[in-house]
Amino acid sequence: MKIAIDVSQVVFEGTGVANYTRDLIFNLLVKDRRNQFILFGYSLRRKKILDSFLKSIPRENGRIKCISLPVPPSLADLIWNRFGILSLEHLIGPVDIYHSSDWIQIPSPAKNITTVHDLVVYKYPETSSPSIIAVQKRRLARVIKHCRLILSDSMATKKDIIDILQVNENRISVVYPGISPIFKPVPEEKIKKVSKKYNINYPYILSVGTNEPRKNITSSVDAFNIFLKNLPPRETKEKPALIIVGKKGWKSNFSSHTPEIINLGSVDRQDLPSLYGGARFLVYPSLYEGFGLPVVEAMACGCPVITSNKGSLAEVAGQAALIVDPQKPEDLAIAMINLETDNRLRKKLIAAGLINCRRFSWSTAVEKVLLAYNSLIKK
Repeated sequence: MKIAIDVSQVVFEGTGVANYTRDLIFNLLVKDRRNQFILFGYSLRRKKILDSFLKSIPRENGRIKCISLPVPPSLADLIWNRFGILSLEHLIGPVDIYHSSDWIQIPSPAKNITTVHDLVVYKYPETSSPSIIAVQKRRLARVIKHCRLILSDSMATKKDIIDILQVNENRISVVYPGISPIFKPVPEEKIKKVSKKYNINYPYILSVGTNEPRKNITSSVDAFNIFLKNLPPRETKEKPALIIVGKKGWKSNFSSHTPEIINLGSVDRQDLPSLYGGARFLVYPSLYEGFGLPVVEAMACGCPVITSNKGSLAEVAGQAALIVDPQKPEDLAIAMINLETDNRLRKKLIAAGLINCRRFSWSTAVEKVLLAYNSLIKK
């Protein structure tokens, strides 16, 4: 069968959706050697990133075709989400299956399937820009109408799709994302090398995520300040710093003027395993996630985790993390103090995290995606 996949989201480097798209495509092409794939994307200002990604895809004697379209996302929304004109087949030719991204739903007579990562625009609209909310709602209206199957990143997201979009549960399949193989325990010398690169020479607590309201970084900062004031005095160890990693997003609401809180901004993805490995623990009090990749990435690197009880995060973390109300910095601070001072608890969470993260593999994920494709053809 001929399968078209929209890979446009790879251009938003440093985001979970971009990493998901890249990892899905690479693992899918390794797993499936029979079907034909047309990988296409659209962008204008970030088209070089899209072109670079598509050039990295092996063509394999014509079985894989790559198409890059010079179309900005705003125009794509106008043409396809608003007016629904110009079918996919006019752009890339006939296909059997069309797997859309989380931004645009292009009209197509092919069997339509999509991935819905979350429903933040309905659950927490105050954490997204009005333009993103409008685009997503237009797109989701077309998803409900045209997609025969929806892939969700978690059971929590599936429930949101059923409750909010009123989609029959038989049209939704849960496919957990996998963890990239780069996320694993890192040798001490490599951790030291990466720490030197970013001028980190002290113990630290790590925060990872796009700097936007939904990630709730302000609560991490408030909790960290409470943590520092109430941490029992120790003779030999310095008090940890808070290292914040992540690109700027909509309404970036964090800036630090204290030496104990350092904002690194975007970092090379290849350095993240070492940053996780060197951290005392990860703090991830997001207000809502469809999955929450940093939680399992940290666990895979042997980093203990404190995370939120909102969205899918408790589902993803299982029994391998400390779960708190992200809107209560005092509770978050208590968890931080407990994890910093109780070495037995640290070891317990590290061991549990290394086991828990085995639930999330790209091998299993792409098997389920391929089963979904085959089920559409059979129907």
